[in-house]
Amino acid sequence: MAQNELQRSITTATAKKLATTTKTPPQMGSITPRLLLKLLPWVQVDSGTYRVNRTKVELKRADRIEIEFLEGTPSFKVESFRRIPLFAYLEADIVTKLARKFQVETIDLGKNLITESKDQQKFFIVAQGQVEISSKGVHGEDLRIAILSEGEYFGEADLLSDKPSSVTVKAITPAIAFSLNSKELEDVIKDVPNFREQFQAAVDEHLRLKATVNVHGEKHIDLASGHEEDNVIPETYIDYEENPREYQLNTLQTVVRVHTRVTDLYNNPYNQLEQQMRLSIESIKERQEWELVNNKNYGLLASVAPGYRISTRYGSPTPDDLDELLSLVWKKPSFFLAHPRAIAAFERECTWRGVPPVTSNIFGLPVLLWRGVPIIPSDKIEIQGQYLTSRGVGTTSIILVRTGEQEQGVVGLHQAGIPGEIAPSLSARLMALDKYAVASYLLTKYFSLASLTDDAIAVLENVEVGYYHDYNNRKITVK
Repeated sequence: MAQNELQRSITTATAKKLATTTKTPPQMGSITPRLLLKLLPWVQVDSGTYRVNRTKVELKRADRIEIEFLEGTPSFKVESFRRIPLFAYLEADIVTKLARKFQVETIDLGKNLITESKDQQKFFIVAQGQVEISSKGVHGEDLRIAILSEGEYFGEADLLSDKPSSVTVKAITPAIAFSLNSKELEDVIKDVPNFREQFQAAVDEHLRLKATVNVHGEKHIDLASGHEEDNVIPETYIDYEENPREYQLNTLQTVVRVHTRVTDLYNNPYNQLEQQMRLSIESIKERQEWELVNNKNYGLLASVAPGYRISTRYGSPTPDDLDELLSLVWKKPSFFLAHPRAIAAFERECTWRGVPPVTSNIFGLPVLLWRGVPIIPSDKIEIQGQYLTSRGVGTTSIILVRTGEQEQGVVGLHQAGIPGEIAPSLSARLMALDKYAVASYLLTKYFSLASLTDDAIAVLENVEVGYYHDYNNRKITVK
């Protein structure tokens, strides 16, 4: 107010001192919808331990080989190399000699490691990047057999074949691979007496066992079918795993401390202890969802069997990629789980192809559907390699799950009814009041997650979230 003007009324700044301020409860930006916690069926685990009994697997699926990098040079351990099912029938010293003969090859983008009908068969392990395996179909078209990424391998069964390769192996990203060529293999053959016979016997045993099991590696059940009389009915039995996996309930804990003077004098309009507890519980539930996705012992990503991990064909997640996931978890799939930026990348691909997905409403939130299966957003699936701004390029994963005990799917584990419970499997206990008049409350959450069968979870890896289409028909006006 200018000095030469008389004050005509009380100022708003002074008047506010007599007014009652309208307040909100404390807000927290890290709170998310946590749809995963709501969609998972939760199983009561009274003993704190959940045992998953399965039928015995006679032939395990091929596991990935662990790749290590030392000053930029890739390597792998012989113990990891022995995870290849075929090599389980070979003597340890033979496997060790084979593992040490591999050579490192660098493959430029778009270059072939093996060319169909021209190069000899070659056994290789992908150390870094991605390679595409393709072959000519009966009608002359190019058929994509598989996309392999770090730790995956191909060609072990044809190690001794002298026929030209029946596939083409091309790098779809800059890649590094371990390969075993004919010269190095001949050195092993010379060092090991009867190597060919031993290797062929291992191949025969592997094929024999493969013929006796189903696609899950479980032993075939002997059955009789027909109308003929006096047939001998086969006898059979179902064997179980001798050492079934047991899941222990995980624990999340924190201690909330509040001064008694605060709770005595400043509880209007919001109860201070109640708000401290509420925000702490929200943080516990956010961490709970992160653990269900990322925990290395029981999380969704760690529970995916090797045969149910696939890679994107072009980096960005396409409808073809999600269809491929659905072909793996095809028995009543429940939902996809993806980072919001991965969902946005998928929407861009759908828009570019002219097939925008429909939406549905789940717990009051609009959610995309693909082939009728909801795509649930969760920022707990992390993006690797992004810039500090969290908006740069990077890769992530998209998970597809089937849920429920009756469906042999994924279930959440908890134990309701614990002492001091304020929510299922969540307790709050007064610990003590110290000499400074500060009260301490212990918050404890018990939970875990179990996958009942291998085909309950599949994951799409190497999902690039930073690609945008440059539409040819857009109009740019330069002024």
